[in-house]
Amino acid sequence: MRIGILKCGQSPEELRGDLGDYDTMFERLLAGRGFEFTSYHVENMEFPQGVHDAQGWLLTGSRHGVYEDHAFIPPLQDFIRRAYAEHVPLVGICFGHQIIAQALGGTVAKHPGGWAVGAHDYDFGGEKVTLNVWHQDQVVAVPEDAEVVARNEFCENAALVYEDRAFTVQAHPEFDDAFIQGLIEHRGRGAVPKPLLDQASARMGTPRQSPGIADRIEAFFKAPRAFSAEDRQGAA
Repeated sequence: MRIGILKCGQSPEELRGDLGDYDTMFERLLAGRGFEFTSYHVENMEFPQGVHDAQGWLLTGSRHGVYEDHAFIPPLQDFIRRAYAEHVPLVGICFGHQIIAQALGGTVAKHPGGWAVGAHDYDFGGEKVTLNVWHQDQVVAVPEDAEVVARNEFCENAALVYEDRAFTVQAHPEFDDAFIQGLIEHRGRGAVPKPLLDQASARMGTPRQSPGIADRIEAFFKAPRAFSAEDRQGAA
């Protein structure tokens, strides 16, 4: 199954050489599951020709806010809407989670409580799931089609399912502890309050359920779904 990775940003240059860029992190997370990957650096205006260039799309994190004025955001939102209309499955992580929500009628804003960094616990339908996070922004109003499937006290809309069309998560299942430590050292100091960085450091080594989220992503991409508009036209 061909998955197109829409790179909405890059990992920090100081970490990229040793720990990888966002697309390679997802390739590692989803390795051995029958996927082939093609990456498109949409932040640099490198877009696929059409939504059927892949059988599913994965949108990565980014340093940008989805509500900011960047050239790539309007065409990316248009692409999301086309893929959604054609029933080409979408998975979004962090920025990807937020921009899918915004494109489909939701609202994203900075959280008044500030940052969430490091290991955080979520309620996934009654199951405790611990994942790494790094964000200030979050979805504050969900689109009409979305169902909230994970939350915690800091982030009420931490994961969303849009029937068989999209599955999105605010947290970062692709981030390991080494990457979080690198973010603390190269991006956190001076930007994130020190007590939060200390708390993130203290939770290093806490077991994460990233493989479980990878299972959910795999199951979502591979699930049987309704014919797309293109399929219906071809069958007519």
